[in-house]
Parts: sequence; structure tokens; C-alpha cells
Amino acid sequence: MSRVKAFFQGRFWPFAAGVLLAGAVALAFGPVVFGVLAALALAAAVLLSFLAPAAGPHSPASAAPPAVSLSPLAKGVLAELPAPVMLLDGAQRVLFVNESMRALLGPGAEGKHVSAVLRNPAVLAAIGETAADGEPATAQFTLPVPIERHYQAHVARVGVEPPVVALLLHDLTAIRRSEQMRADFVANASHELRTPLAAVSGFIDTLRGHAKDDEAAREKFLEIMSVEAARMRRLIDDLLSLTRIELNEHVPPHGRIQLDNVVREAAAALAPLADADNVTIEIAGTPGLPAVIGERDELIQLFQNLIHNAIKYGRQNGHVWIALGRVPQGQDNGGQVFVMVRDDGEGIAPSAIPRLTERFYRVDVKRSREKGGTGLGLAIVKHIVSRHQGRLQIESKLGEGSSFTVFLPPAPAETGVRPAGTASTPLGVTEML
Repeated sequence: MSRVKAFFQGRFWPFAAGVLLAGAVALAFGPVVFGVLAALALAAAVLLSFLAPAAGPHSPASAAPPAVSLSPLAKGVLAELPAPVMLLDGAQRVLFVNESMRALLGPGAEGKHVSAVLRNPAVLAAIGETAADGEPATAQFTLPVPIERHYQAHVARVGVEPPVVALLLHDLTAIRRSEQMRADFVANASHELRTPLAAVSGFIDTLRGHAKDDEAAREKFLEIMSVEAARMRRLIDDLLSLTRIELNEHVPPHGRIQLDNVVREAAAALAPLADADNVTIEIAGTPGLPAVIGERDELIQLFQNLIHNAIKYGRQNGHVWIALGRVPQGQDNGGQVFVMVRDDGEGIAPSAIPRLTERFYRVDVKRSREKGGTGLGLAIVKHIVSRHQGRLQIESKLGEGSSFTVFLPPAPAETGVRPAGTASTPLGVTEML
């Protein structure tokens, strides 16, 4: 009996109650919302066990409730939760944020009123209601910058003295993007595939009819059908690629990448296409450029699209120039690494430049289709640049060509590692492909 009494007088009963609460949530709500609610219940259990005062035989019953504080173990548990978590005191000041929440809001949230760090009216209303009546509340909201993200906020009051309000965010971005991408894919695919599919179907009907025994017509129609089928294949590949990139745009990339190697690889893959049009690709760069944080395959795709466009829309027997460098400190984009791809083509009208990265937008539809374009290349470039926290700059002058410059932030320096860009074979001043 003495052990039972000590258990209920000690600080362990709140943890047991929290575990029972998590189990009840699992049984009541099932697997759909279990992940969010059980995480909130577990966080409440941890808080109860470490914030509640120990009521042992030597603790006076009339002692004032202690100030809210988190033990190192409680902070460690909450800090490792993958979902963003925030704790507020009775005055709605921020007591604690875990690493996921800090990555979302930035540093310096502790001690501020919640309205100074979260300005969404629906979330603030939910927090106010829960603080007043103790009932859990939810609210959905969107953070539009730097990349649009969607969240569902779950608010609950933790039964300690003084009371604490816990806010947990569930990231709905992937779900929302999946829904939008599916709708866009169906709409775009049905629209863009209609023309080549109609052409193929028409030639099939012709070959079955009066041209069945016409060998010359048959060869001509089969060639056109092959071209249209290849166009449909490219279109589907680009649509799938764009959908995948947009779906993961909110996920920061990982890996240290040397852009000079990526640019060289992208240009080498397009050398046969350049040779076919007698186009010379020149690469000029600065040795010792810092690495960037990025996904290698996406960056190769980005620069292949830019170089491919420069070859397609430049002049025959012309040039494509690729320059790599670092923006001097004190200028716009100071300290960032840049790659500029410039052609000597006809140039682009100023009115068309703002729309170049829209999906399926083409300055010259006929020429684009003749060159095998799908109208998605620059849209893919835009979303890859956005995922890498970079910027795309487009400049053009009619009759003189166009330049596309990608700015990317450098990766943090690695302690004890040779500075980025000091490879044994650095990029030369001018390299001809």
C-alpha cells in the first residue's frame, strides 16, 4: 500500500495518465489522425510528468505552485519531435519551441507574445479559445513565403499549474500539392496531348483507307506519326518531371555540389546536339568557387534545359557562352555563386520575358514545336531554382541574344575541409567543348 500511495503522490502519475490518453486517442480516432493527436498526447504526457510538482510526504499541501519550467529531458524529447511544437504560458508568451518550429519561424521566438511570431488570425483565435475554455481547437493556415506551405494547427491546454498551451503543426503541404498537381497534370496533359494524338489518329485512318496501298504516302505518314509520338513522349516526360519537382519544392535539398562539375557534365551531354548545328559552347569560370547545397540530378537538369534552349534558339554556326563566378559582397545577391548561359540568337521581346517560366508558354509556338520544345523547360528551371533558394534572372535584347543567370547561395564552410572549388583540375579561364 505504501508503494501505491507513493506512486500516486509522486510525479509519475501524470506520465501514466498521458500514456493512457495517447492510447485512448488511438482507439477513438483511428489511424487517419492518430499520428497528429497521439504526438500531441505524448507531448502532454511528457510535460505533465516533468512539469508537475512531486507531492511526496515532505511536500507541504499548501505550497504555491512552481513556475513553469522544462527539465533537460523534457526539452530533449520535445526537440526531437519531427512536427513543429510550441508551448505558451498563461499570458500567451512563447515558453519553448522545438527545432522544427524554429526552422519554420526563425530564431528569437522565446519570450515573445505568440502574435509577434504567428500572425495568422485563425491560429491566434484557436489559441485564445483553448486558453480560455480548455477545449482543444484546430485551424488551417498557409505561409506564403519563401515557399508556399500549408499547415493544420492543433491546440490543447496542458493540465499543469500554471496552465500551458501546446501548439502542434501538421504539415499539409505535400497533400495539398499532390491534389493540385494531379488536377494540373490531367488538365495540361489532356490539352497538350490532344493535337498530336489527333494527328496520329488521323493518319492511322488514312493508312487504313485510300492510302493503304500507296507506299510513298505510307512512308511519309509513318514518319509524321513517329515525330508526333516522340513529341507526346517528351511532353509526358516533362510533365512528370515538373510534377515531381513541384511536389518536393518545399523540401530543402541536401548534398554539397560543385557547380563547375555540374555545368561541365550538362554541357558535355549536349555536345552532339551543338555539333549538329555547328554551335560552339564556351565555358569560362573562376577557380575556387564555393560549393552549393543542392540535388545533383536536379541541377544537371536545370543547366541542361538552359543550355539546350540556348542551342535551339541561338544562331546556326553561332556560340553559347557559359560563365561561372561569385557576386562581390555589397552588390545584389552578394556572395552568391552564379551561372550565366548566353546565346547569340534573335532575342526576346521585353513583354514576353515575365511569362517565359509559365508552363506551356511559348514566344513562337510554331518554331518551338519544330525544335521539339514542350513549353515546360523554363517552368522546370524556375521550380528547381526555387527549391534551392536561388534566383533566376532573364535578360534579352532583340537581335543580340538572351542570357539566363541562376544565382545560388553558397554552402556553409566545412571545418577542417579543403575550401570548395580547390579541386586538382579547376575550371580554366576558357574551355571549349
